[in-house]
Amino acid sequence: MIKSISYWSVAGGLEGTRPVNEALADAKQAGFAGMELCIGLEGVLTPGTSQAECEGLRSEIDKSGLVVETLASGMTWGLNPTSERPEVRRQALEATTAALHRAAWLGCDSLLFVPGVVTSPIVPAEHVRYDRAVERATETVKRLLEVAEEVNVDLCIENVWNGLFYSPLEFKHFVESFETPRIGVYFDVGNVLGYHQHPPHWIVLLGTHIKRVHVKDFRHHFDWDGSYSFCMLGEGDVPWPETMAALRAIGYDRTLVAEMLPHRPGILETTCQAMDRILAA
Repeated sequence: MIKSISYWSVAGGLEGTRPVNEALADAKQAGFAGMELCIGLEGVLTPGTSQAECEGLRSEIDKSGLVVETLASGMTWGLNPTSERPEVRRQALEATTAALHRAAWLGCDSLLFVPGVVTSPIVPAEHVRYDRAVERATETVKRLLEVAEEVNVDLCIENVWNGLFYSPLEFKHFVESFETPRIGVYFDVGNVLGYHQHPPHWIVLLGTHIKRVHVKDFRHHFDWDGSYSFCMLGEGDVPWPETMAALRAIGYDRTLVAEMLPHRPGILETTCQAMDRILAA
């Protein structure tokens, strides 16, 4: 597996202000072999970034020697594809269509996509009825897959805190309903602990539908005043040896992207060292 870091984890990455060449240098200096780029409505990479600009960024990537195969989008947290407002759904489709094209221009073969929000602590104002959310997510994904097939980029649906597909069986059924190899799962190991699931079980059940993997850790302490939070890799409750064994059992050998937020001094180096231990598990 390829030890990688998210652009969002570098200084200025979450804000989208860190130049890509500097972010690549940060990642390489910390010891990573790869980086995941990120697209947002504002910042160094947006739906308005031109093909020439993307090709220029690809040149910087090639010079760096790092593996950059994936592009992550967080745009559909704000532009909800399952929104009650048709205009917002249209904007989500347009922004993600643009992201697929930019992924192709960057030489990436996978786009991380959040297919909609029912309700979430990330966007607490959203409250979409579940059946409507699934129906709208299905329609959006159908339309995006037409673009994904055209540009040869995999549309990878992330398991995330969006109120959708909190069962691996439902998630698998959703992915399989489209009957195309261009759709897959972007599996986030730490996210499933947030809704009381066991990562190795998800890996076994989703199998080769998993096209890409995020790693982060999660700590929970149950009590009447218990606490639940993300934490540094290796300091939480993710069963790393069992999780890595499950990934190897399904033949996964691609990027393993650490998504550690927010940036703070030393986090890249600490994360890189933790990933060495995880990969050795």
